[in-house]
Amino acid sequence: MRTARFTLDPAFTVGTVDPRLFGSFVEHLGRCVYTGIFEPDHPAADEAGIRRDVLELVRELGVTAVRYPGGNFVSGYRWEDSVGPVEDRPRRLDLAWHSTETNRFGLSEYIAFLRKIGPQAEPMLAVNLGTRGVAEALELQEYANHPAGTALSDLRVSHGDKDPFGIRLWCLGNEMDGPWQTGHKTAEEYGRIAAETARAMRQADPSVELVACGSSGQSMPTFAAWEATVLQETYDLVDYISLHAYYEPLDGDVDSFLASAVDMESFIENVIATCDHVGARLKSEKKINLSFDEWNVWYLSRWQEQAPTFAQDDWPEAPRLLEDSYSVTDAVVFGSLLIALLRHADRVTVACLAQLVNVIAPIMTEPGGPAWRQTTFFPFAQASRYGRGEVLDVRVDSPTYRTDKYGEADLLHATAVRAEDGTVTVFAVNRSRTEPLPLDVALHGLDLTSVVEHSALADADPDARNTLDDPERVTPHTVEGTALDGGRLTAVLEPLSWNVIRLA
Repeated sequence: MRTARFTLDPAFTVGTVDPRLFGSFVEHLGRCVYTGIFEPDHPAADEAGIRRDVLELVRELGVTAVRYPGGNFVSGYRWEDSVGPVEDRPRRLDLAWHSTETNRFGLSEYIAFLRKIGPQAEPMLAVNLGTRGVAEALELQEYANHPAGTALSDLRVSHGDKDPFGIRLWCLGNEMDGPWQTGHKTAEEYGRIAAETARAMRQADPSVELVACGSSGQSMPTFAAWEATVLQETYDLVDYISLHAYYEPLDGDVDSFLASAVDMESFIENVIATCDHVGARLKSEKKINLSFDEWNVWYLSRWQEQAPTFAQDDWPEAPRLLEDSYSVTDAVVFGSLLIALLRHADRVTVACLAQLVNVIAPIMTEPGGPAWRQTTFFPFAQASRYGRGEVLDVRVDSPTYRTDKYGEADLLHATAVRAEDGTVTVFAVNRSRTEPLPLDVALHGLDLTSVVEHSALADADPDARNTLDDPERVTPHTVEGTALDGGRLTAVLEPLSWNVIRLA
């Protein structure tokens, strides 16, 4: 096979990686919270009911901002239900997922969970603009963030949380363009309520950072027109607009699935163009950044075909929903989606892997049993650990292959990040299912002399996965033979592989 090539030069960069790019998402959906993060009766549970085994894996994963509590769930969410003594909290019907919400895990427990992860874990709270509005958002903001001396801040103190939660990053609703959303709105309706909410929240605290709802996907019939209308109302009031995208192999088309990041990069670039067009029309020097606050591989069509059906009077607590098991192929696509985010780090400054535990997640658990890493765990953990710094501009010269959905696609998908200490990490995917891909990288002005490590996630069985019975079937392995000599990096990328090459 022809060699894939690119050049790295510190004079040509994309932008600095915001740590929030490695965010995640916790929604009251299925077993993400209950028997995922929170299981008081589990042998590994701490005094607050948080599973210590899950907490350790979350720390290893390296997540930063954690979006909460939804997702579709938020459009029926009454924040008041989730605070105060647990025994006094009401049980509610959750229309989004046809479940019963007990509210045993609520706002205080979420903040406590983040603090246990560590200082890198930042709250990202969504407000309900589906069935509620400006007043409820302000009340939640006062309860969460005001120090003391008002009715709602003193209520928080009386609930045992003396210190304010310090939530800076807020989502103004969720997927309001979607007819599946409780309280779905037109772009005009949503733009107005988002603007009114943003203006009021900034009156309470000018330092808040606000995310307006963008389209739920590039395939939505209102895509781009939705963003333009919403931003016309909110441009000077918000900091981000959101993007959501999920990918799966449809009709057995694995080759197109492997090129999913082609669509993701197109989505990002089209939203940037729309944002900048609105800014130009408004004669504004401000740039709206992107919050890609839901992304993942999700077997949505399988869910739609096989979703459990509940009787009208059957509203189960934390049922098993969306518990996808991820293969090596899924992990390679997942890694390519991470590369797409890094390649746009100048404008994508928040991103949230959806979700964190059990629900289309990198971490799986069994009630009363173990927790384990899915195949997708490893690309995220490696990118979060080594993908901090300045993204170098990577323009590949790669052999291509034919896909039904995206036409000709590069076999190589790659990016590189230069850390503050001068070390460089190359992230690369070989999309070929059958052939190794030789790689040649020219290094200019980087003062690199050695290969620290070449790690790959690949397997002879592209369907191999980690399960309850075999939780370590798939792990990254070391690749031999990668060399750096005379300012050139040479390597061979295994078929269907996610690669991390660290240079010092």
